[in-house]
Amino acid sequence: MRRLAVCALIGLLVATPAAASSLSVRLDQGAKVRLPGAARNVVVANPKIADVNLLGPQDLVVIGKGYGVTNVVVTDVAGRVLFDRDIVVSAPEYGQVSYIRGGEARTFACAPRCERIGADDPQRPTP
Repeated sequence: MRRLAVCALIGLLVATPAAASSLSVRLDQGAKVRLPGAARNVVVANPKIADVNLLGPQDLVVIGKGYGVTNVVVTDVAGRVLFDRDIVVSAPEYGQVSYIRGGEARTFACAPRCERIGADDPQRPTP
C-alpha cells in the first residue's frame, strides 16, 4: 500500500508542470522557448505586455511589448500544460532614455540618434 502511495505521488509530480518561475524579457525584444511537446493553444493574459509567436510546433518566441507582468500558458492537443510562466517585461539595459515632463512620459531609443518610441504619431529624430 505504501509503494502504491509513493508511486501515485511520483506520478503527480511528473505530470504537474514544474513550479512556475518567471521569464524576463526586455521591452521590444524576444526570448526563445523550447516546449516539451507540440503546442496547440497559446494564451497570453495581457497582450499589451507580451506577445507570443510560434516558430514551429515546439518553439515559440515571447516578445516584450509593454512594461509589467503577465503570464503565458501553452497547452497541447490533449489539453496538457506545456508552458505556464509569468512574463516580466522590463526596460532595456542600454540604448533607451525616458523622461517625465508635465506628467507625460516620453521614451527615446538612442542608437546612434535618439528617436521617440511608443508614440502614436511619428516624431522627428532628436539629434
